[in-house]
Amino acid sequence: MPTHSETRLLPYTPEQVYALVADVERYPEFLPWCLACRISKRESPTSFTADLVVGFKMVREQFTSRVTLKPIEEITVTYLSGPFEHLTNEWKFAPAEGGTSVHFYLSFEFKSKLLQALIGLLFEEAVHRMVSAFEARAAKLYGKPAL
Repeated sequence: MPTHSETRLLPYTPEQVYALVADVERYPEFLPWCLACRISKRESPTSFTADLVVGFKMVREQFTSRVTLKPIEEITVTYLSGPFEHLTNEWKFAPAEGGTSVHFYLSFEFKSKLLQALIGLLFEEAVHRMVSAFEARAAKLYGKPAL
């Protein structure tokens, strides 16, 4: 089962980085392979259900997840339905000298062994592009940090 975990230092405030990641409805504007996203239900001010459509070449899948927010500290995505056997995604934000320490964790397994084999070949590149897309979005929204 593909799993990825990394920590990066971003030169933005925890509030800025948290707001960027929590704004899931904007993901199609900048996130590779995210074709559509909508919040289908708000359970509380800190929990909602989101439907995402992802696609790559001829593969297009929709899935539903619950997003739980712990403002400025953590965002947890719990899989509810769709093409996965398992999906977990976590973001943790902590103040650090020079900005924010962002810890990103992703683990998933498709129900389809064919999809699993296909994404397995591209997994590291896909995660790298996804994390880089969040960094580029932060620079666009908040400006490039002074070196």
